[in-house]
Amino acid sequence: MITRTRIVWIGNSQGVRLPKAVLAASGLSGEVEIEVGDGQVVIRAARHPREGWEEAFERMHANGDDVLLDSEYASEWDEAEWEWE
Repeated sequence: MITRTRIVWIGNSQGVRLPKAVLAASGLSGEVEIEVGDGQVVIRAARHPREGWEEAFERMHANGDDVLLDSEYASEWDEAEWEWE
């Protein structure tokens, strides 16, 4: 869908009013992200922090990649060199 509109003043700022049909076709609502570059502005649904982490953890577990990398016991360096305050 291609729609033509103008940049308008909204208070002390400028903006673009999006027609109802454009919003309906995009499925956007609520919080969005705006990316600017190469002469264009892209508006997309906001991604959520940690999105996809649950699936990634499940894949790690299935592959046996969810083990601790550090030993659960102190090393010789920990015992001899480290100074606890």
